[in-house]
Amino acid sequence: MADAVKEKVSLPSISSSDSIPDKAKWDRPLEFILACLGYAVGLGNVWRFPYLAYRNGGGAFLIPFFLMLLFIGLPIFFLELYVGQFSGLGPIQAFSAISPFFSGLGYCTLVVITIISIYYMIIVAWAVFYTIVSIAGNLDWGSCENEFNTINCFSGEYDRLCRENNTGDSTDLTYYQQHCVSIGTICIETGFQPYDGKNCLNGSEVIPWFKNVTRILAAEEYFNERVLGRGDATWENWGTIQWHMVGCLALCWFVAFLVVIKGVQSAGKVVYFTALFPYVMLTALLIRGVTLEGAVDGIIFYLSPNWETLLEARVWGDAASQIFYSFGVAAGACVTLASYNKFTNNCQFDAVLVSFTNFFTSIYAGFAIFSVLGFQANLMGVTVDDVAAEDVGLAFVAYPEALLQMPLPQLWCILFFFMLFILGLGSQFAGIEAMNTAITDRWPTLRKSYWKESHATAPIYRFD
Repeated sequence: MADAVKEKVSLPSISSSDSIPDKAKWDRPLEFILACLGYAVGLGNVWRFPYLAYRNGGGAFLIPFFLMLLFIGLPIFFLELYVGQFSGLGPIQAFSAISPFFSGLGYCTLVVITIISIYYMIIVAWAVFYTIVSIAGNLDWGSCENEFNTINCFSGEYDRLCRENNTGDSTDLTYYQQHCVSIGTICIETGFQPYDGKNCLNGSEVIPWFKNVTRILAAEEYFNERVLGRGDATWENWGTIQWHMVGCLALCWFVAFLVVIKGVQSAGKVVYFTALFPYVMLTALLIRGVTLEGAVDGIIFYLSPNWETLLEARVWGDAASQIFYSFGVAAGACVTLASYNKFTNNCQFDAVLVSFTNFFTSIYAGFAIFSVLGFQANLMGVTVDDVAAEDVGLAFVAYPEALLQMPLPQLWCILFFFMLFILGLGSQFAGIEAMNTAITDRWPTLRKSYWKESHATAPIYRFD
């Protein structure tokens, strides 16, 4: 009987040292934490969360977001870290080691992270393009004099010049259809009566003048026409290749390849910068933003609670989707990062620390974003709701337009878009590492030539 028991406990396990692959480990636990932060804290914290917060009840949205963090985000995140650290394997081999029936989960996560990496790197390439043109001083997204601009183009800078050049007319001037026009004239042209120089009169109803006109931000036309080259593209006519974006995309993949060329040994050193630099930039933007006129209005708009929204299912759905989007769970990257931990690492502490840091970073980024949007709204004489945009529009349309109104706009544009580049690239490292780890776990001999294997996976992603 004793021999039988002894034989049973000596059965091989995925946690035994003999079965854990001989591969590199993080030099310090801090490198793993920073790598997880770099992966979790990304572009979604800067543009997606602030928009979802103000759309779903402001401060009230923090309640469902926090609950989704506790009951969905943190448990799944910890589970993936546990599986990766316990097995010492990437997602495919780790789930297969638990049970052959789970092997499909690993392949599914690999498909997910591949798709995410393809489209995510395109967004990073946009940030690179804006960074380059900002360094060159070509801040053309604030101009309505480009060949692609329409008659309805609106520039905050041109509008400011119109008001500054007002010769004393009791009616305020604004930039409208490529001219400085009085608000009273706009009211008449749109079929209403002038009221007080800021509003129009529709019978007995007083309405803001800007509610009756079509204005397209110069930054929006720049993004659609200059950056994306949409033009008249349709499902039948996709348009032409934008070679400037091809170059930026190739540059992004090249930088990512250099970072992961030696796996965690090289990436572990880079994460000190990619994970911490965005906090420096967010702090700089916040300090500058809160000193601008109208910043308080933007912050109040961002946090003012609307408790009735908690009764809407959409609000809770948005909170859950943001948790999945921000944490990047179910994509294999978390399993991969944890697989390079020492077996005795306290991954529970790491999961809690990263989760709550991610939570507070989202809120912190909202202050930096909406303080500047409040300034822009005050400058344009509209509400914050009229200048806030959704998703990419917030990062590449509304915020860049606001930066142009600040002192030293070129400096702030360089810092902001470089921050977006670092945020996006930090999230990409884990995805590329997941692909590489899946291959080296399947063919361990490739670890001796990891840089060749990394170079081989890059073309898979570049076919976007």
